[in-house]
Amino acid sequence: MSAVVHECAHGLAALVLGDDTAKNAGRLTLNPLVHLDWIGSVLLPVLFILSGSGFMIAWAKPVPYNPYNLRDKKYGDLKVALAGPAANFCLAVLFGLLGRALILTTGQPGLDGSLPHALSLLTIYVCLLNLGLMIFNLMPVPPLDGSKIILTFLSAKGKIFFYRFELYGMIIIAALAVFGAFDFIYPLIAGLGNFILGGRYL
Repeated sequence: MSAVVHECAHGLAALVLGDDTAKNAGRLTLNPLVHLDWIGSVLLPVLFILSGSGFMIAWAKPVPYNPYNLRDKKYGDLKVALAGPAANFCLAVLFGLLGRALILTTGQPGLDGSLPHALSLLTIYVCLLNLGLMIFNLMPVPPLDGSKIILTFLSAKGKIFFYRFELYGMIIIAALAVFGAFDFIYPLIAGLGNFILGGRYL
């Protein structure tokens, strides 16, 4: 659902900026079935779980938009790209603050099986998950949102050079994951998560 909110945020940002492509395609909905990608949302996550990997790559279907319809020709793509990670950050803060409130009223979450403690753990997990989605998507690797942000500031020649790598984006991401290039994400998640939650939870 966090990925669904992420994709909907892209579509809503595009709509506000003048493009109704996502709306006309029926993609401005929180129904997860509409955003489901059988490879990225089902097959790959299952394979990562079964393999016991400490890292997982998954995605929902990207929400379509037409950059030529955006009123802001200079920074429209940047705003649409930032909307997804911004939505994940808002979810992280929302669930983080909810988790802090639950912890204050029920005590530190444990494994006693009680509903209040289970809810506390759930809010912590959702907070940390959304921080992970935000940080991961801000990396400047195609087709992640970070690459769209960088494209805004590149020259025409630089954009052409960058577009060549977009064809191999998922291969690059998979290779970086295998070689542990994303290990820097965990300290960032821990630092931000512990700050929002007001304690050490990662």
